[in-house]
Amino acid sequence: MSALLERTGISARALELADKVEAFVRDVVAPFEHDPRLGAHGPTDDIVHELRALARQAGVLTPHILPDGGHLTQRETAAVLIRSGLSPLGPVACNTAAPDEGNMFLIGKMGSPELKERFLTPLVAGKQRSAFFMTEPAEEGGAGSDPMMMQTTCRPDGNHWVITGRKAYITGADGAAVGIVMAKAEEGACMFLVDLPNPAIRIERVLDTIDNSMPGGHAVVEIDNLRVPADQMLGQPGEGFKYAQVRLSPARLSHCMRWLGACVRAHEIASDHANRRMAFGKVLIDHEGVGFMLAENRIDLKQAELMTYWCADVLDSGAYGTTESSMTKVAVSEALMRVADRSVQCMGGRGVSGDTIVEQVFREIRAFRIYDGPTEVHKWSLAKKIKRDWKRDK
Repeated sequence: MSALLERTGISARALELADKVEAFVRDVVAPFEHDPRLGAHGPTDDIVHELRALARQAGVLTPHILPDGGHLTQRETAAVLIRSGLSPLGPVACNTAAPDEGNMFLIGKMGSPELKERFLTPLVAGKQRSAFFMTEPAEEGGAGSDPMMMQTTCRPDGNHWVITGRKAYITGADGAAVGIVMAKAEEGACMFLVDLPNPAIRIERVLDTIDNSMPGGHAVVEIDNLRVPADQMLGQPGEGFKYAQVRLSPARLSHCMRWLGACVRAHEIASDHANRRMAFGKVLIDHEGVGFMLAENRIDLKQAELMTYWCADVLDSGAYGTTESSMTKVAVSEALMRVADRSVQCMGGRGVSGDTIVEQVFREIRAFRIYDGPTEVHKWSLAKKIKRDWKRDK
C-alpha cells in the first residue's frame, strides 16, 4: 500500500476495493505500459478488451458501481479511482476512465429503466465504450468552455428528433457504441442517447493531441440529420444543461482522482531514481535542489488529495458542488502539473524519455489543465460568484 494514499475516514468496503484495485494496477496493468498496441490516439480496442477481461477475472471491473446497481459514495469512489490511476492504463482496464465513468453516472441518475437496460448495462459490464458529444469546433464559434454557444440543433419530427451540427474533441467517439449527444431546441438544450456507429454521425478526423491515454482519441465529428426516437431523450426538452451539471461536477472530480493516482506513481518513480542515481559524489536526493523538489511534491500531493476528498464530501451531501468542484479542479490540476514537472526534472534525461510513464503523465496532466474547463474559466466563474455574494451580503 502506498504511504502517500489516504486510508482514514474511508469505509471498510471501499478500502478493500481500493487495495484490490491497487494490487491489480501495479502487478497486472503496469507491465502493459510499453505494449505496442498503445498508439498516438490511445490504446487499441484489442488491448482494452484484454485488460478488462483481466480486471473482470480479478474482481475489479467497474469497481465503483456495486453488484446491485448502486454507486459508491463520492468519498469511497475517490479511494478507488485514485488507485486505478496509478497507471495511465489503470482506468481503462478497470472501466473507471473518462468519458465512460461520467456517462455511466449520468445515465444511472437520469435514464429511464429502459434506457439503463439498453445503454448502461453494457457500459457497466465493460463490453462497450461511450462518447459525450458536447464540445464544438472553436473556429466555427461553437460551444467549448461556454456551452451556451452551442450551435448543434435538434427539432421534433413526428416521434423522432432530428439533430444536425458538428462536434469537436469528442473523446472516444472512434470505436464507441453509446453516444450522449447535446443539441439545442426552441425549448433549450437537450440530451439524447444514441447507438453508435450511425451513418448520420461521421468522424471527420481524430485529432493529434498532447495526450494519448484514452481509447479512440479525440475526434471531430459531423452530425447530419441524425434521427433519434423521442424516447431516447434524457429527461425533458430544454433541461440538457441541468443534466450536464449532474454529470460535470462528479466527472470533473473523477479526473482529479485518476490523475492524482498517476502523479503519485510519477513521484514514486522520480524518488526511486533520486535515491539510486549518483552525481557529484552522492545520490541525487542528498542534493538540496533535488531533495527539495521531491519534498514539494509530497506537499502538493497531500493538498491535492485533501481537496479531492473535501469536494467528494460536498457532493455526498447532495449538493451540486459546482463551486467546490471548480475550486478543486483548479487546485488539483495546477498542483499535479507542478508534481509532474518536478518529477521530470528530477529524472533528467530519463524523465523526458519513454522509458518510464513519467513523461506521459506530464503530457496528460498538461491536457488536464484544459479538459473539463481551463483553469482560467474556473477562476473567472469563481470571481463572478464572489461578486454575487458580495452584492447579496451588502
